[in-house]
Amino acid sequence: MTLFGINGVRGTANRDLSPETALQIGKAVGRTYGRRIALATDARDSADMLKSAVSAGLMSVGCDIIDLGMLPTPTLQYYVRTHDDVTGGVVITASHNPPEHNGFKFIMEDGVEATREDEQSIESFCTTDIARADWSEIGEITEGTGAIRTHVDAVLAHVDAEAIRAANLTVCLDCANGATCTATPLLLKLLNVRAFTINADPQSESPGRSSEPTEENLVPLMALTKQVGADLGAAHDADGDRTIFVTDKGDYVMGDVSLALIAKAVLQEHKGKVITPVSSSAIVEDVVEANGGLLKYTAVGSHVVVKKMAENMAVFGGEENGSMVFPELQMCRDGLMALAKMLECIAKNGPLSEQISEFATYHDVKCNVECPDSRKSELLDHFYEQTNGSRVETVDGLKVYFDDGWVLLRPSTTEELFRIYSESRDEAVAQSRAEKYESEARSFLAGSS
Repeated sequence: MTLFGINGVRGTANRDLSPETALQIGKAVGRTYGRRIALATDARDSADMLKSAVSAGLMSVGCDIIDLGMLPTPTLQYYVRTHDDVTGGVVITASHNPPEHNGFKFIMEDGVEATREDEQSIESFCTTDIARADWSEIGEITEGTGAIRTHVDAVLAHVDAEAIRAANLTVCLDCANGATCTATPLLLKLLNVRAFTINADPQSESPGRSSEPTEENLVPLMALTKQVGADLGAAHDADGDRTIFVTDKGDYVMGDVSLALIAKAVLQEHKGKVITPVSSSAIVEDVVEANGGLLKYTAVGSHVVVKKMAENMAVFGGEENGSMVFPELQMCRDGLMALAKMLECIAKNGPLSEQISEFATYHDVKCNVECPDSRKSELLDHFYEQTNGSRVETVDGLKVYFDDGWVLLRPSTTEELFRIYSESRDEAVAQSRAEKYESEARSFLAGSS
């Protein structure tokens, strides 16, 4: 199968991802995880079709199912981790992909998202004829209840809820008409936060906005936040494991910046290690080191970040796309916890716009060069030979440090592309350096083909 990528399975519903495919995936998951599986979906139109098919596959090999309905991915992960009789979980979601897409995320018994290595056993089963259980051993479906409230209560227990309640904050919330439409408004209500919601109807026939919470897609949220004088704007992706923020002035906050701010708050409570991908802005390293923490870089990918956090007993971690991991709650990306922690920061330290104004400003430029998979290592080696003793990081591609910034040269793991990231305090330097490396990559590929 070709549907398996670096983060579960994704494809166009009823074309790439058919009921027949979902049935086989269900059987494969059942053979891999066994016994009792928690199942949930986001709000996509194809959710019921795929849930029916994957459920049939699971039950056909003898697995019982706890159907939790529509809820955020971290809510299902918390449920799996806190229920000893559950041996795994499946979330039917395509995360930030367009509404015609859908997919599957696979959750291990400890509530952690399956790594690529973990998924290989599932993928290998998908190409085999999987034996069905005897009629007397066919699995059953049970409706699960209370998962959202249990998760929300756990989030409340890991922030200063009283400080947030006393601050009488106002939030503008964009749920992308996705899985957080019930959970996040409940969280805000229990925190005494006044909420203005948009794209908060999971039954809507229109997706409202693209599920990816980019600046371009959050223009209405930014305008609303400024118009009503809210203390914060917050936007989830479709399955609720990420949160992007808007300041009290209506300005979009880059994921690196919010990651740095929350890292600062965490380190003021507990000193320790913070984990983030090598692609994250230097602002994260600046803030972590200034607050007595130790930053460790890892390869790009949420499951890689989580694994590295566990190995290092890190106090916090996350990515520049709005992913944040709070290990004291659970070892996974949690958009609800990220929002609650940001509210705590505002309640205790004042407006978000003022807090981030104290951070240095970095400029980032990203570009891609078409590159066959067979040439990626060759091109990477070429760039490494040009480093001339510069400080480098090789955990994922090649990151070259300069006195005024850095460049990350990274082969894509999903496309025939070579990615070039450039960052500097000087916008012109970031741009010119990106252009220089892009030109060199193209010349090398053309000259040695």
